[in-house]
Amino acid sequence: MAPHDPFQGRRDFLRASGALGLATMLPGAVRAASTHAGVVPAGDTDATSDVPLPARAPLASQPFRRLPAGAIRPAGWLRRQLEIQASGLGGHLDETWADVGPDSGWLGGTGESWERGPYFLDGLLPLAWQLDSAPLKAKAQKFIDWTLDHPWPNGMFGPRSNNDWWPRMVMLKVLTQYHELTGDARVIPLMTNYFVHQLGALPARPLRDWGRSRWQDELLSVLWLYDRTGDKRLLQLAVLLHRQGFDWQGMFADFKFKQKVDVAKLKAEGGGGDVFMEDLGQRVHGVNIAMSIKSSPVWSLVSGRAHDRDAVHHQLSMLDTYHGLPNGMFSADEHLAGRNPSQGTELCTVVETMFSLEVALAITGDPALADRLETIAYNALPGTFTDDMWAHQYDQEPNQVESSLHRRPWTTNGPESNLFGLEPHFGCCTANFHQGWPKLTQSLWMATADGGMAAMVYAPCTLQTVVHGVPLRIEQSTDYPFRSRVEIVLHPARAVAFALKLRIPGWATGSTLTVNGQAQASGSAGRFLTLQREWQPGDTIALTFASVPKTVSGFNDSVSVRDGALVFALPIAESWIKWRQRGLTADWMVYPASRWNMGLPENASFRRAEQPVGPVPFSRQHPPVTLSVEGRPVATWKAEEGAADPVPRRPQADAADVPVMLTLMPYAAPKLRITAFPLLAPGSNEHPEDGHVS
Repeated sequence: MAPHDPFQGRRDFLRASGALGLATMLPGAVRAASTHAGVVPAGDTDATSDVPLPARAPLASQPFRRLPAGAIRPAGWLRRQLEIQASGLGGHLDETWADVGPDSGWLGGTGESWERGPYFLDGLLPLAWQLDSAPLKAKAQKFIDWTLDHPWPNGMFGPRSNNDWWPRMVMLKVLTQYHELTGDARVIPLMTNYFVHQLGALPARPLRDWGRSRWQDELLSVLWLYDRTGDKRLLQLAVLLHRQGFDWQGMFADFKFKQKVDVAKLKAEGGGGDVFMEDLGQRVHGVNIAMSIKSSPVWSLVSGRAHDRDAVHHQLSMLDTYHGLPNGMFSADEHLAGRNPSQGTELCTVVETMFSLEVALAITGDPALADRLETIAYNALPGTFTDDMWAHQYDQEPNQVESSLHRRPWTTNGPESNLFGLEPHFGCCTANFHQGWPKLTQSLWMATADGGMAAMVYAPCTLQTVVHGVPLRIEQSTDYPFRSRVEIVLHPARAVAFALKLRIPGWATGSTLTVNGQAQASGSAGRFLTLQREWQPGDTIALTFASVPKTVSGFNDSVSVRDGALVFALPIAESWIKWRQRGLTADWMVYPASRWNMGLPENASFRRAEQPVGPVPFSRQHPPVTLSVEGRPVATWKAEEGAADPVPRRPQADAADVPVMLTLMPYAAPKLRITAFPLLAPGSNEHPEDGHVS
């Protein structure tokens, strides 16, 4: 890889921080600034609570508040999915991967000491508490205890082998969740001391590289602490982070990256100009962009400006228009890569986009963000794992016809990029992937500004909270997104009046609603329906959404298929070949064993079939739902180096090939798949004969 590439620089940094050690001595002026009276000793803090704190003035109010970690527990198929994660890499990574093993720098060892320990905890911690797993809690607690018990004298914390601001931004997110779960009295003093130190140190040692690109992730923790302590210095730090951080809002207001970005080529040919900004690779890096989606909404809490809050919509529009993929994501492998569905998306980009949407949803109150979140969570997220979650991809492709050692179609990433394994291409996703499901679980319900509750994303779960001083348990039973019915049972300790908001998905062609069996007025698609009443113990809500399978236009006039929150794909028969053993797991290549180059006619007609949701929710062997549709082979559509050529525009089906009935599955079920189909030219549509592909 070219020496100037930022991804190579990341490897170099990790190598240096883990093996060589980085200087930790700060300039004398900065050391002195961190030792003033603002550094506080440990003391008592608030106990845990299932009620979110309101925004403290002068921070802007927001329509929804995310509930404290631990308030929502998974049930039904979602719990099974989290149990699969705990039984796979998510719960055993430290046993088979040295980077988060006993020698981790975040345990006081001399091993990897940068982002991987915090990334690991950012998913392990909520997973452990949501499953109430003593073994997983013990694993997380070791890292937490070492971090809290070994602060630096100047207020810094973490491994002494580096003083980079970035990995501490991730660990701060971990500590906020941990405090919400346990009320541990060590957390708030450590965070306070660190922020005081950083406020003094940043003028001389400003944000750079990853920290400069990801400043908004620390801002979340700064505001979290301000809501609890009211320390005005935190507002000063918030302004400083914003000033030193990269201006994502400005970049998307004048968005110049409208096609696949080859960073090396742009730098070689550009020679300057406004599009060739400082460290171009950081600006078009997929994970940075995923994290930045929350930057304008989070900053709006400080600025109070609606323009800042709403800028997220323009950012998402630019990503959709120029880099959008049918699985709800944008391409970035490693950098923005256009709309060709043979381009990939990094797993870190998927989970960080989800988290950004969860945060932005609470701040903006826009239900369209929940629609997008569900599309990603129920398609792109599980689509990049093996069923047992013992192996994952670095890059997934919507049109993924082979997973093997090849360079096409990547411009930055290496040939291992879409293998399934322990750490294909690079290990950041190995550490970071498992925040996806647990943090989605944390965001299924939110509190409303008027003291009520809101169903934001649909999945089976149990919620424990307090509304207007009354303890409340809510049980949500559903097989959504595989089915369209949701049942919600409320169990307040006594009758209590409050507003309950229910999101009606934007794709719903209709909905029905009953309360205790009595029909109610149903809401409009893409909006929240509000039920204001005095709720009694045992009150039951039944909500059903109507949808029809439909095609969605995309790259080169291609079409993808959606039904509700699910994207459907044509499964390709898979031949799995173990490439190498990797401790408790292995790296795999997957080769196609059936024809995949199929097109769909205009006005395609679909037939839906449903089966029980099995122990593996997104299973290829037992998919909970399938769609049947007529298709025809497109002989001119081929693959090169394991990657499908760009979808041909309006091809003519070969007259020698008879139509076949295709069985489509939820996107995540097959690991080799076609998701974006050529739309056949007029005249290609004929009646099916005996052929069948599934």
